[in-house]
Amino acid sequence: MGRMDISAVVGMWLDRPPEEALHTAVLADRLDFGELWIGEAGIWDAFALATAVGLATDKIAMTVGPLPVAVRDPATIARGAASVSALTRRRIGVALGTSNPTAVGDWHGRSRGDASLEDSARSVATLLGGGRTGRGEGYRLRLGPPEGPLTVAALGDSAIATAAAHADRMVINLVTPQRAAELRERLDAAAKRAGRRAPKLAAWMPAAVDPVPESYAQLIWGVVPYLTAPGYSDNLAAAGFSDAVELARKGTAPRELLTALPLELAGTIGLAGDTRAIRSRLAAYADAGVDEVAVVPVTGGDPGGERTLTALSRLTA
Repeated sequence: MGRMDISAVVGMWLDRPPEEALHTAVLADRLDFGELWIGEAGIWDAFALATAVGLATDKIAMTVGPLPVAVRDPATIARGAASVSALTRRRIGVALGTSNPTAVGDWHGRSRGDASLEDSARSVATLLGGGRTGRGEGYRLRLGPPEGPLTVAALGDSAIATAAAHADRMVINLVTPQRAAELRERLDAAAKRAGRRAPKLAAWMPAAVDPVPESYAQLIWGVVPYLTAPGYSDNLAAAGFSDAVELARKGTAPRELLTALPLELAGTIGLAGDTRAIRSRLAAYADAGVDEVAVVPVTGGDPGGERTLTALSRLTA
């Protein structure tokens, strides 16, 4: 397998004990993962969790997000990252995205169209670089710059163009190697049009090494909300799960959708299997042009994801 960075993700499992995220973060730091993504789902405030992680670990760098730009404005995002960096003395990056209608609309009462990803990325990049944004005299960071990368989550052409124009890295989620290769080509082309060097490409993937039944159940249950999410549902349909997508679009109950998704899904849009299978899958993503795989370790039957993180750390040692 060619050179590929492997990072870890916490904060994304909604039906697990909240404190488990901190357990996983400490494991990732102890196992010398270079970076930890602090996701924001329906439990933790991502900046609060990042601060706790920074105080509980020794050295791991962090990226906070993807954060929904319709809910968090650029000044809040940049100030949050700078605050975590100052409090933890750690390198902190931020990731931006549009999230999904449930998180933005149902949870926050906002529309995904309330803020432009392009405008947000431009403003956050300006603030992280020491500039001012806003009206009048505007706002600039009073704390030191967090010094981490700016990442944009993208699947569609507009978001890819934003990543190409402003980001250090683009992140994709729930994609096959074939889909990743297509997105890599589109990112490279967009960067060429923008006159910039193409950002790095990272792929988030749920991961379970030597999974047990609990592992499969957690991984597949975590995919169910994406069956109706814009962009992701198309990816899942293209990956061979169109029947489940159609059922979801008809309003089928989540528990019924769980039974409609086969176990093969775990190894199609995630990393699931023994170390030989995982190594082969990572090589396929590397060949597709993915520079970094960010693993969301499954914790069912594997407290904190220790078995999975340990195995993955050895694969890249």
